[in-house]
Amino acid sequence: MKQDTTHKTFNLLWLQSGGCGGCSMSLLNAESPDLYQTLALANINLLWHPSLSEASNQQVIDLLNDILNDQICLDALCLEGSVIHAPNNTGLLHKFAGTNQAMKYWLQALVEKARYVIAIGSCAAFGGITAAGDNPTDATGLQYDGAKQGALLQPEWRSRADFPVINIAGCPTHPAWITDTLLQLALGQFSQDCLDEFNRPRSYTDHLVHHGCPRNEFYEYKASAEQAGDMGCMMEHRGCLGTQARADCNTRLWNGSGSCLRGGYACINCTAPDFENPPHAFGETPKIAGIPIGLPSDMPKAWFVALASLSKAATPKRVRDNALADRVVIAPQGKGRKV
Repeated sequence: MKQDTTHKTFNLLWLQSGGCGGCSMSLLNAESPDLYQTLALANINLLWHPSLSEASNQQVIDLLNDILNDQICLDALCLEGSVIHAPNNTGLLHKFAGTNQAMKYWLQALVEKARYVIAIGSCAAFGGITAAGDNPTDATGLQYDGAKQGALLQPEWRSRADFPVINIAGCPTHPAWITDTLLQLALGQFSQDCLDEFNRPRSYTDHLVHHGCPRNEFYEYKASAEQAGDMGCMMEHRGCLGTQARADCNTRLWNGSGSCLRGGYACINCTAPDFENPPHAFGETPKIAGIPIGLPSDMPKAWFVALASLSKAATPKRVRDNALADRVVIAPQGKGRKV
C-alpha cells in the first residue's frame, strides 16, 4: 500500500529532547549520497534542526506556531532524545527555550499536525540511556516506555497518515536507517508492513547483528574470547548479543568499514527496548550451569548445546589459538602444490 503524497515538498521538522545528540552526529556521516543530497533528491524540506539550522529563538517559536495554526504543512516530525515528564508529570524539567512551556507540551501539540511521527534513536523510541537506572527525569519514548506501549502517546494513537510512531531505534542510529526511512516516506513507498513488532523499520530489523560478523569463524567453532582484546567470539564470555540483536550493523557498515564488533566491542543490542538496564555488566555473559542464558534467538537450547560440543571438539588449533590472542598468531595454511 502506497501513501498519497499531495505536496510538492516533504516538510520535515527535527526536535531534540532528553539525549546526547549522537543520532544527529551519526546522521551527518551519511554518504553516497550525503545527508543534504539525500534530502534534495527526495524534495525533503528541512524546516528546522537545532544543530543544522540558523534560525533560533523567536524565529523557531514562530515556525512552530505556524505549524500549529496550519500555516505550514508538517509531513514528518522527528524527535531525537527521550520525552522528559518530571517533575510530577509536568515536563517542566525540560522547557523549550523562550517559551516557558515544557517540551512535552509542544510535542503533544505538534504530533497532531504531523502526517508521520518518527522517533530517532532508542531514547525517543523507548526511553533509552536517559531512562536508565532510577530514571530521575521520568524519561520515556514517544509511544513506548521501555517495552511497554503507552507513554506520551497512548498505544492506539495514530498520526494523520494513520501510522503509529515509527521507531528508528539504535544508540546511535545508523545514518542510512534514517535516510532510507525518510526517502520511503517522502516517495510514498512506506506501509504498515514495513514495521516490525516494535514499530521499527524492517529494512534493518529483519537482520541480525550476527550476520556478517567478522568473528563468525570463531563462533562456528565456539572458540571464545576470554579477555578484552581477544579475537575470539564474544558471545560465551564477553556479553555479546549479536545473535539476538535485530540490526544490519555488520552488513551495512558505518563509514563503509565500522561496527561495534569490528571495533572490538560486544554487541549490547541497542536497538531493543530496555537495553540500557541489563541485570549484569555489558561485558559479561550470564550463565546457568555454564550455558549462556542469551542463546541465539531462534535456536532451541538442546540443539545449541549439542552443536557447541561438536564444534569445540572439531576446533582447529589455528582457530583455538587465535581466539585467545589480540592478533593472528597462526595464519591459515594452504596445501602444498603437488609436483
